[in-house]
Amino acid sequence: MSSRIRARGAKTTASVHTVRIPRQRGSRGADPFVVVVPERPSLTCEALAVVGGWLWRSRRTLAPTGLAVLALAVAALLHVIAWWSGLLLAPTAAGPLVWLLVMQRRRPATGSVLVWRIGLAALTSSALAWFAVAAGFGPLAGALELWWLLTLITAQSAWLIIRRTR
Repeated sequence: MSSRIRARGAKTTASVHTVRIPRQRGSRGADPFVVVVPERPSLTCEALAVVGGWLWRSRRTLAPTGLAVLALAVAALLHVIAWWSGLLLAPTAAGPLVWLLVMQRRRPATGSVLVWRIGLAALTSSALAWFAVAAGFGPLAGALELWWLLTLITAQSAWLIIRRTR
C-alpha cells in the first residue's frame, strides 16, 4: 500500500484530514492504520452561509437596501479621498426636479400618477442631496445617518409597494 494515500471522492464542502498512525513494531507485513477525521465548519461559517443564502434569495426585494449601503460606502470613500467631490455632486440633486417639470410639460398627469411622480422626484432628489453632503462632510456627520436611514426606509417601502402592485 502506498504511503501517499489521500481521501478521494469527498464531495462535501468541509475538508477531510487523514491522520496516520505509524506502524507498530512487530507487525512488519501489516498495512498502516488510517483514521479519517472530517473537519466540520465552524458555527460562524454556517451562520454566514445561512444569512448569505437568505440575502441571495431575496436580492430583488432588497435592491434599495443594497444600493443604500453601496451609496454609504462610496460616500465614505469619496469623503476620505476627495472631500471637494461633494461640491461637484451638489447640482445633481436638482436633476429629478427638472425631470418632473419636463415630464409634466410633455405628458401632463393628474391624480395618483402625479403623486407618484412627485414622490419619486422628491425621494431621488433627497438621496442625491444626501450623497453630495455625505461626500463633502462624511456620511456619519451630524444628522446624515438619520437622513440616510429615513431615505432607506422610504425607498424600501415604496419598492415593496410597487412590486406588490405589479
